[in-house]
Amino acid sequence: MNKKELHDTFSQLESQAEATLKTLKQVKQELSQLTEENHALSMENQHLRDRLAEVIKQQSIEKQISDTGMTKSRMNLEKIYEDGFHVCNLFYGSRRDGDEPCAFCLEVIYGERK
Repeated sequence: MNKKELHDTFSQLESQAEATLKTLKQVKQELSQLTEENHALSMENQHLRDRLAEVIKQQSIEKQISDTGMTKSRMNLEKIYEDGFHVCNLFYGSRRDGDEPCAFCLEVIYGERK
């Protein structure tokens, strides 16, 4: 191989290396853009999942209200009553002896309100 062929070969290798470097820079830039887009989409996806969970929870509460015909506050009173405590104004917060029923509490929970 003479000097001219050697010089031409190095020139070709240099141009190929420059082209490869240019391609690598483009791929790196595209990878950065895709990574940013992926992160943004992941955050949006998480926000949507959280919002969906809130909507499902709200629908569940609304379904319970429509199924039982009771408001959320009355359902809370019912739960306290079922745990063995009075919810009536006479004995509020005291424990029901032997889980005996209390007509006053039942009126507060299930009674008609205007």
